[in-house]
Amino acid sequence: MAPLSKAGAALAALREDLAGEVYAPGDAGYDQARTVFNAMIDRRPAVIARCADATDVVRAVRFGRELDLHIAVRGGGHGVAGTALGDGALVIDLRRMDRVSVDPVAEAARVEGGATTGRLDRATAPHGLATTGGRVSTTGVGGLVLGGGTGWLDRAFGLAADNLLGVELVTADAERVHAGADENPELFWALHGGGGNFGVATALTLRLHELPRFSVVLLLFPPPSGPEVVRAFREIMCTAPDEVGGAVLFGTGPPGDLTPPDLVGRLLCAALLTRAGDGDGLRALAGPLLALPHEAELAGDLPYADVQCMFDVPPGQRNHWSAEYLNGLPDDSVDVFCARAAGLPVPSAGQHALFPQGGAVAAGPHEYPVPFRDAPWAVHPMAMWADPADDERAIAWVRDVRAALRPWSTGAVHLNFIGDEGPGRVRAGLGEGNLLRLEKVKRTWDPDNVFRYNHNIRPV
Repeated sequence: MAPLSKAGAALAALREDLAGEVYAPGDAGYDQARTVFNAMIDRRPAVIARCADATDVVRAVRFGRELDLHIAVRGGGHGVAGTALGDGALVIDLRRMDRVSVDPVAEAARVEGGATTGRLDRATAPHGLATTGGRVSTTGVGGLVLGGGTGWLDRAFGLAADNLLGVELVTADAERVHAGADENPELFWALHGGGGNFGVATALTLRLHELPRFSVVLLLFPPPSGPEVVRAFREIMCTAPDEVGGAVLFGTGPPGDLTPPDLVGRLLCAALLTRAGDGDGLRALAGPLLALPHEAELAGDLPYADVQCMFDVPPGQRNHWSAEYLNGLPDDSVDVFCARAAGLPVPSAGQHALFPQGGAVAAGPHEYPVPFRDAPWAVHPMAMWADPADDERAIAWVRDVRAALRPWSTGAVHLNFIGDEGPGRVRAGLGEGNLLRLEKVKRTWDPDNVFRYNHNIRPV
């Protein structure tokens, strides 16, 4: 850390030079600026630079390097590990940089680093286009894509990272570079799963796909029906075309027209089938689920951007998530998955989720460092709760789910789905065979490990 006199002068210069805002401890707005989605994260950065454009990002990185500060990058601030913040760090806050430009002829979108998937979806929808996003609208596009990225469209269009065409990056040396298939190709490879280890992504160019219509079948069941529901869902997905996706979710019955009054605030089981296309045939495909006694039903065409908002959760709750990727889903694993739903904190916004993979996920480019793509199923326990007194119970539930399903685990994991679970899980999320190559890329672009607030790849 630089001497206080130097730090004060540099901070004053940053406030003068930046088109955006600068927050330091004691400033009005500082506490709000350091708030992220997960309320368990309570970190106090030295400086938060809310940048207005890429030039601001360059200025902020130069400021951080001058004062020997480590740098955290905030896009959506949705990551459960809270890597958008660091104690005593410089935070480069990209939320003002949220513009999305769509080229319908090229079927591509340029997305600034602070844009959310909701903003991307609303920009592409008028053109009948879309790309794989997260499963909530508040997820930041940058973190989603650079970490791999799964969503309701991944079986149809591949992982979010599979649709990455180019990245505009500010490096640890405060240089602006572009990475693509023909420019800095090794860096471009690393950005397909390596996360924010290599610089600040000020903009990403993404491939878009035709999506004039989107359809769903959503059914609600009492929890004891869970094993039957999962088995029926499993059989449907075994033969479903690639444009069909979805999930089985245990969670709290939300208030609203769909949920019967006696299930509001109580544990329920939901089966969701989605189709990248109209609803013709989706209802017939959902026949085995529809044949089971259910409490509520929603079926038909819905705007994709609206479906992306169905599971949105406001910030401010305490969160602990993890995941296991399974090599199959035999009946024994179905029973274990459903039995563990009973430990989910209820009422809350938490979920106990089972996602199918396959399709374009499994068929996608295997050279990228996203080893979870070959697993046919993913289990994603997400505990969310309000009272700190429930911390131990909620975290223990997530760990219990992982331990119970480990006999069927491939060992790989999607790093976007987990918090800080240690370097072994980072290796599992990148692939042992990829790690040395990623460390070499890190050494080239960030040899001092300035960007360490992430699932960190250390320079060799």
